[in-house]
Amino acid sequence: MSIAITLGEPAGIGADILIQLVQRAWPTPLIVLGDPDVLSARAKLLGLPLQIKETEGSEQTPLAAEEMYCKPFSFPHPVTPGVLNAANVPVLLEILRYAGQACLEKKFDAVVTAPVHKSIINDAGFYFCGHTEFFAKLAKVNRVVMLLMNARFKMALVTTHLPLKKVADAITQDMLTETIEILNNDLKKYFKLKRPRIAVCGLNPHAGEGGYLGDEEKKIISPVLTALKEKGLDLQGPLSADTIFMENADVILAMYHDQGLPLLKLSDFHHAVNLTLGLPFIRASVDHGTALNLAGTGRADARSLISAVKLAIELIHAVKEDKQ
Repeated sequence: MSIAITLGEPAGIGADILIQLVQRAWPTPLIVLGDPDVLSARAKLLGLPLQIKETEGSEQTPLAAEEMYCKPFSFPHPVTPGVLNAANVPVLLEILRYAGQACLEKKFDAVVTAPVHKSIINDAGFYFCGHTEFFAKLAKVNRVVMLLMNARFKMALVTTHLPLKKVADAITQDMLTETIEILNNDLKKYFKLKRPRIAVCGLNPHAGEGGYLGDEEKKIISPVLTALKEKGLDLQGPLSADTIFMENADVILAMYHDQGLPLLKLSDFHHAVNLTLGLPFIRASVDHGTALNLAGTGRADARSLISAVKLAIELIHAVKEDKQ
């Protein structure tokens, strides 16, 4: 059993939190996909001990604290903490492609991703709206679901990285049906919930107020929930987003990114994890950005990455138990 971990944006805090991550020993081999020179230089800058063991693939032997497996990928231009460089983007994307393909080929049991900087990837001429969409395309999966979670909440999204003005038109009955089915199935698979309780947000204020504040609830959301309830799913909604967090539910399904995530992050930002549902492999991630201003300063916080790795290990065991 082994887990691939991508470096992310080399100028960001990915290297910082990866070095913090391996200051403890882990029961599962963790293989960092990145540039050993960047990692060594960052460790020196942070004043943290780090012994890198280069590898060409999966490993089966866990390492001691302060040791790191690294499959090397070399960035063509020098990396300065906090300073983006579009010339390094092709290698960053090569790392992501390798991680996803290696998971598809069962070389790794899961991938955990450190944050990337979407704007610099697009500035370099590559369309990129997020890891979630990138891995879905690589795996040839039509739909995936973004699930954000901490100890208090699980929050799934119907739409992800989409301008707000496009959200209403993007939500269709078919899309919502597929999203809820993926959410229901993977909650069963990964979290052993026999019949997940899913609370579904409305799109509009007060869930449309009976059609006076928008009719998406009446025309799209309610018919989908009715049809899926008839199939045995445990669904509540559509509910007003301002009170849905008071419901007794295993997960909340928000219609768009900023409808659900503010309260989740406020409740426990540092331990929040992003999990992609619907992929043929496990992909978890930190739930924060590149924090360029913190790179190399020693002030980056690795708790989200630590939580993501712990979750990946738990899910690997859950999947293996199902197969036994």
